[in-house]
Amino acid sequence: MTATDFVAQFCAATTAADFDAMVDTLAPDAELISPLSGRLVFRGKDDLRVLLTAAYGSLTGLRWTDRIGDGARRVLLAEATAGPFKLTEALVIDLAADGRIRSLRPHLRPWLTLTALAVLLSPRLLRHPGVMRRAMRGATAP
Repeated sequence: MTATDFVAQFCAATTAADFDAMVDTLAPDAELISPLSGRLVFRGKDDLRVLLTAAYGSLTGLRWTDRIGDGARRVLLAEATAGPFKLTEALVIDLAADGRIRSLRPHLRPWLTLTALAVLLSPRLLRHPGVMRRAMRGATAP
């Protein structure tokens, strides 16, 4: 598969809530820096499965509107709903050499929706204390 295929597969999987297909797009050492705290860093396919299932499983009407870039860094723009609130996302993706997704940095707005999403995610993530404990170790130096 080419890099474009993994990005397209990720978009299709998130839209369809196909969490297995979503995780298949990730590099083994993939990581996501939390847009809620900026300090939580979720690493590895197992922990990212928990997070991405909770996050994308909390959204309705997800629609990817734009894909920007063609190199190792891409930006995806999306619209969705979290509870009664509209959400926009700019997702910065860095790709590994094989084209799989190595890092995800979501940027979400508006603030009220981000707060509602945090309330929706918290109980789902707290069921996995090991995932949260590992994420609290924080970001590594670039």
